[in-house]
Amino acid sequence: MSETIVVLTEEPLNEADVRNLQLLAGEGTTFTVLIPEDTRRNLMLDFLDRLSMLEVARAFRDLLHGQPKPEEARMEADEAKRLSVAALAQAGLPGTVEVVGDDGVTALVDYVQSHEVDRAVVVTTPHAVEDTFHRDWANRAQEKLGIPVLHLYSGTGYIGDS
Repeated sequence: MSETIVVLTEEPLNEADVRNLQLLAGEGTTFTVLIPEDTRRNLMLDFLDRLSMLEVARAFRDLLHGQPKPEEARMEADEAKRLSVAALAQAGLPGTVEVVGDDGVTALVDYVQSHEVDRAVVVTTPHAVEDTFHRDWANRAQEKLGIPVLHLYSGTGYIGDS
C-alpha cells in the first residue's frame, strides 16, 4: 500500500526529525517536504518565544535585526532544502523537498487540496505564545484541512498539542 505524507517544516529536517518520519513510514510511503521562505515573521511573537525559552540575547538580536531581506530568506530556505534532501536520502526515505512562499500553512493547505495526501505532519520548534493559544501552524492547518495534523517539535520526539 502506498501512502503520501506531506511535511511542513520551519527549518531543515535533522536526524531526529527523520527518525520520527521513519516511524510513520510504511512500505511505499513517500514524503513531500514544504519549506517556506518566511520573509514576513511576526517579530514580537518571535521575541516573546525566545524570551520564554530563556534565549534573551538571541531575542534582542533577532528583534534588532528585523525582517529578513527576501534574498536572505530565499538563501536560508534553499539551504534548508539542501539539508533536508540530504537527510531524507541518508535515511533512505523517498521524497521531494520544495521551497514555498511566505505562508507555510497556506502552502500546506494548497498542496493537500491539489494532491492525494494521506497524512500531514508539521515540524516546528516550540513557540510558547502560538502553542499556548493554538495558533501554531499545526492547529491552523488542522482547522483548514479538517484532517488530523501531527505536530512534532524539531529535534525531539515530543508531539505538540494540535
